[in-house]
Amino acid sequence: MTGTESASGGNSPSLAISNLTVRLLSQYTGRGPTKARTYLSDDLVTIVLQDSLTQAERTLVDKGESEIVLATRRTFQRVMSDELVAGVQDILGREVIAFCSANHVDPDIAVETLILAPMGDSS
Repeated sequence: MTGTESASGGNSPSLAISNLTVRLLSQYTGRGPTKARTYLSDDLVTIVLQDSLTQAERTLVDKGESEIVLATRRTFQRVMSDELVAGVQDILGREVIAFCSANHVDPDIAVETLILAPMGDSS
């Protein structure tokens, strides 16, 4: 699996969400992940990203500075969260009520999780 993919393939909402996430990460960090896969399930959107660390971040990890890399990634995800949430809401036509993000440096994997308001919920 290389490039941006979706769980259901084709020109689907999951592919659009994967592409949005890769674009935003590239815009904010200067390099997007080489693999992205979005899973949609009821009120849950999960985006699994692989190979997203920059060369500078990889150097820091190799030198034992993983915590700095993880803290920086958390900051990027916090500042880009409004755009990601708005994009997912636009793609799915549903409200996002929570956004959670986690990173791992070895292996280089990140997970973005968005919780959607239940269908028909007007709160």
